[in-house]
Amino acid sequence: MTLHKTIYSTIIFLAAGSLTLKAQEVKPPEKIVTEEIEVIRPYKPVLAEAVKLRRSPDLNNVGTYKAKFNYIVTDRRLSLNSDIQKLQAQQLADEKSAELVNNYVKGGLGSLSTFLAEAYVGTGNDQALQAGAFFRHFGQEGKLNMQNENSQQLSAFGRSIGDKATLNGRVNFQRHGVYFYGIDDLNPTLNPTPEKQAINFFEIEGEAINKFTTDENALSYAAKINAYLLNDKFEAKENAVTITGYLNKRISKFNLGLASSLELGSTKDVNTNISNNLFRLNPYIKLQANGVKITAGVNLVQEFGEFSSTRFFPAVTADFTLIPEFLQIFGEVKGDVNRNSLKSFTDENPFLNANIAIQNTVEKLSISGGIKGTGGPGFGYKAKFYSKRITDMPLFVNNFNSFNKFDVIYDFGTMKLLGLEGELSVQVSDNLKWTGNLIMEDYKPAVENESFFKPQLRVSSNFSYTYNNKLSFNASVAIQDDSKAKVYVADPQVAGLYPSTPDFSKETIVTVKGFVDLGIGADYKIYNKFSVFAKANNILNTKYNRFLYYQQNGINIFGGLSYSF
Repeated sequence: MTLHKTIYSTIIFLAAGSLTLKAQEVKPPEKIVTEEIEVIRPYKPVLAEAVKLRRSPDLNNVGTYKAKFNYIVTDRRLSLNSDIQKLQAQQLADEKSAELVNNYVKGGLGSLSTFLAEAYVGTGNDQALQAGAFFRHFGQEGKLNMQNENSQQLSAFGRSIGDKATLNGRVNFQRHGVYFYGIDDLNPTLNPTPEKQAINFFEIEGEAINKFTTDENALSYAAKINAYLLNDKFEAKENAVTITGYLNKRISKFNLGLASSLELGSTKDVNTNISNNLFRLNPYIKLQANGVKITAGVNLVQEFGEFSSTRFFPAVTADFTLIPEFLQIFGEVKGDVNRNSLKSFTDENPFLNANIAIQNTVEKLSISGGIKGTGGPGFGYKAKFYSKRITDMPLFVNNFNSFNKFDVIYDFGTMKLLGLEGELSVQVSDNLKWTGNLIMEDYKPAVENESFFKPQLRVSSNFSYTYNNKLSFNASVAIQDDSKAKVYVADPQVAGLYPSTPDFSKETIVTVKGFVDLGIGADYKIYNKFSVFAKANNILNTKYNRFLYYQQNGINIFGGLSYSF
């Protein structure tokens, strides 16, 4: 009873307190608040009790169950693949083809009124069909009276590579303009108004060569025809046609071959008209196996025209490899008839007189031998000696009446020549390369006192260095020993001809001093297509003569711009 009273009293007390607090609240001005309250409580699953089987298994049931199977046996042969399978290389993405720069133009100016213009235009990257054209003009004026020289060249070529043969064709035009500016220092007033000379040369050539094949019993062939016309500002004219060909049959390690050539030419001037022709026939047999190459044959030469003779010469060459790629020994024994021409003389000396005497030179016996090879990456060498017996060797001499023009005489008889030649090539890297050449010769004339304008020592060297992909340098040097020249003190000609035996009382021998000519150059690529160049020749300012009375230009500097496209 007491507990019930206590509970009721408590409830009444809490209710009264609540009413008292509610009466004290201050109601806000009329504001209606609407709220929705959602009460969520966690879900409590109720699991039913597990239903248990109240039955034990029958342990007396020991029967076995046998399943029925149907088998089908396939008659198949067992294949064993124990070979090593080839690895399939992953295909690389196609490389972007490099942009070919086949064409360029080049121009330059410099001291001594130097002017250079050069251009080349070629076809694209078609391997089977190629063609191009080249033009060059170079002019220079020295400090002496009319020491002017200029040259032009215009040529074009074409090549077609077929399945069985390659066809080549070429046309070429060259012009060389000079003045006979020769000056005798003892008599400087002898040549006040030098004459002008212009040599024009036109050439056409065609060639057919069969395509190489690895067939041991293949038949190879080649044929070429070359024809040219030459004339000068006066009355000299020359024409020539040369036809060459060969057949070669391979039989295992042997080669049976036949080479032949026909040279037809004539030279005309005011008082001369000479026809000198040659026919050559060279059958041979060649052995090539195990580092040994031996060619044995005979050279039959028939002269006809102004001169007529039949000559047989040996044609034997041998090459033995002692250390592959490092050391080879070679040797040669041969003979030939060399057809002299106005073209070959003017290429060497453009200051020729009119009515030049033309006749052939016989190389009766030539023996040479030496070594060649490499001494490692970037190093190559070659050294050889040679001995020659030459009949009727041509020589240049100053004309008695026109000292500044040269005639051609012949050392009638057989002269002897001993020589030594060496070559070196050193390439330290792709950026640095040096080459050098040395020639030492000893002449023993037949009837003349000296072999005129034939120096005994000649040295040439070239150096190139690429500093980076834009800047490169180059240098060259040419060294030549003293040579001898003949000066007539009386007219040596008899009835307008030079006698076969010289009259030493009518001549004197003078020395043409040797020289050192050093040149340097540089190229700078502004960007891929434009570049500038500079070149200096004879920077030692050496005053020297290549031929008597004809002093070469001193130091000259020129430069210019080139554009590739």
